[in-house]
Amino acid sequence: MTLRVSITAALSLVALAACGDDDVILPGDRFDIRAQTVFENQTLPVALPAARANADWGHRNGNPSHSITHPALDAVLSPVFVAEIGEGDSKRARITSHPVVANGIVYTVDARARVTATSVSGANVWTRDLTPTRDNADDASGGGISVGGGQVYVTTGFGEITALDASTGAEVWTQDLDAPAHAAPTLRGDLVYVVGRDSTAWALDTANGRIRWQRSGAPSTANFAGGASPAVSGEFVVFPFPSGEVLTTYPRGGLTRWSTVISGDRVGNAAGVISDISGDPVIVGNRVYIGNFGGRTVAINLDDGERLWTATEGSVSPVWPVGNAVFLINDLNELVRLDANTGDPIWRTAMPTFNDEQRTQRQKRVFAHYGPVLAGGRLIVTSSDGLIRQFDPASGALIGQIDLPGGAASGPVVAGETLYVLSKNGQLHAFR
Repeated sequence: MTLRVSITAALSLVALAACGDDDVILPGDRFDIRAQTVFENQTLPVALPAARANADWGHRNGNPSHSITHPALDAVLSPVFVAEIGEGDSKRARITSHPVVANGIVYTVDARARVTATSVSGANVWTRDLTPTRDNADDASGGGISVGGGQVYVTTGFGEITALDASTGAEVWTQDLDAPAHAAPTLRGDLVYVVGRDSTAWALDTANGRIRWQRSGAPSTANFAGGASPAVSGEFVVFPFPSGEVLTTYPRGGLTRWSTVISGDRVGNAAGVISDISGDPVIVGNRVYIGNFGGRTVAINLDDGERLWTATEGSVSPVWPVGNAVFLINDLNELVRLDANTGDPIWRTAMPTFNDEQRTQRQKRVFAHYGPVLAGGRLIVTSSDGLIRQFDPASGALIGQIDLPGGAASGPVVAGETLYVLSKNGQLHAFR
């Protein structure tokens, strides 16, 4: 009986297979399952304010709101100096912080939590290693840095934030955060704000490091290397969490003003599963701009959290809003200009992704691009392929480039009409 059933089933399968020999072509038009649109770049004027010389650059994008607008910088740049700042990028450690500048000194963090102060003439002022004695230097990587009020604030992968005397490098205090913190802290008044990779927001007293208040966000399992820093303006502190959650509080007490989630990703992009906020909040007037790694950048009303627009462009660094434009480097390694009122793209300029000969290496050496920074009337992007590129903000056209030995490990910083950038081999480069 069993044999007879098996034979019958086999004959049925053969019959079904025979039925599939002839393809049935249905009549009618064929359409792609996804709508295809042809994008054309536009050249539109940008309402740029006058360039102004700034002496300091104390935070990411210059200040606590992450919006310094238009620093002055000469049209032609030449190398001024190269200074050693410690260990560069390796398989196990990465530089995750940009330089900061205050009172004629450039402060940096290498790939192993070593802080270095370098004068604007290139001389070493002091160096301090923040590796805890209880830990091995191979156990953590990177850190973030900001400066203000005579103190330097440094977060590390060892889960600590340390305040150092800006003149001497002497330790003022250290606070345990119970989780790695690669993003730079944000200083405003007598408080310093920081976000740990465990989605905990901290407000600490700048004098002694004591905890004023804490808030917790939703946890995340897929994070972006480095993370994003809080932004502060007036009576608003905007905290970006690795989960994509954004929490806005009052500066004192941490009472919630509003919260939202930056969700959504780019279809077909594997990195879309990363929900982390990679583009630090940027506050301009009553707006805050925030981008994630997966493929979304949003403009939000700072007063009440209302979503003004959502662009289907991820932002790997803080955006740069100015006039009628918002500039960013998206998740596809493109320099993009958006309309500040609608979020619609105006132009896109493709950046190098990897060398042709590296295609067989599973893209192990995908190029990283940092910025943009608008200075001296043009957009500046630093890249790990060994170039500093300059672009026309109206059209996105490449208008110049400068060699950067070692390739970039940080975004460009402009202070005192000088451009500073860290290279992957652990050096600070200055151009003027």
